[in-house]
Amino acid sequence: MAAARSYHEARRTAAKVIGTALLLFALGLLASGCSVGGRGGFSGAPQGEYDPALKPSKGSKPYTIRGKTYYPLASGVGFSEEGIASWYGKDFHGKKTANGEIYDMYGMTAAHKLLPFNTQVKVTNLRNGKSIITRINDRGPFVEKRVIDLSYTGAKSLGMIGTGTAPVRIESIGAVDGISRGEREGTFEMRGTFYVQVGAFGNKQNAVRLTNRIKARGRSARYYYSDMVDFWRVQIGPYNTLNRAEDACDSLRGEYPGSFVVAP
Repeated sequence: MAAARSYHEARRTAAKVIGTALLLFALGLLASGCSVGGRGGFSGAPQGEYDPALKPSKGSKPYTIRGKTYYPLASGVGFSEEGIASWYGKDFHGKKTANGEIYDMYGMTAAHKLLPFNTQVKVTNLRNGKSIITRINDRGPFVEKRVIDLSYTGAKSLGMIGTGTAPVRIESIGAVDGISRGEREGTFEMRGTFYVQVGAFGNKQNAVRLTNRIKARGRSARYYYSDMVDFWRVQIGPYNTLNRAEDACDSLRGEYPGSFVVAP
């Protein structure tokens, strides 16, 4: 939690450093029904062009922590990622969060680097399958590979109080400020490297067989080992825009019902 404390101490300094909002914001996202995820942290995340014409939400301005600038998303619609969750408790209870609220460790809120404030997200513990619905009202965690900081109550509900951290999947379940996915489509094209994940296996040979079967049908595919969840994953792609990956995901769901988009 030292990282989270450093953030709150640095916020006042960061506000003076931020300047004009040009350039790119980092991240990986997804479509409704087909989610977008990273492998933990934000290294290698796709880049989207910052568009000042987009309706801004509170907390959407770029900010700098420890020399790194973060570009929050204009909308959380369709966002999903995988990584490590942590939690913060009594040391921050009663103190202000990044959106100005008072942190309540017994409430159901969370900190995220990029999602707009008030975004509702589903967080699933990949170790035990437990899930919660929580709301983003703070920034962080600023620790490598950690993607979300949960309240005490959220962490307890996911069964991760004892371990302190857990591998999770985060999925946005709605928009903020009444912005729908349809209203956002066409505003900008999210470019990067995306895959559609169609399978995950404990046995490497099963992953190899599925990959070869997909390639025999003329599609580009790969398999790789994810030590975070101890599985071999099979993915189709790559696609150079999020929209193309989402379209491919939609077309594959009949054959692979659990498919979703990932941004490695």
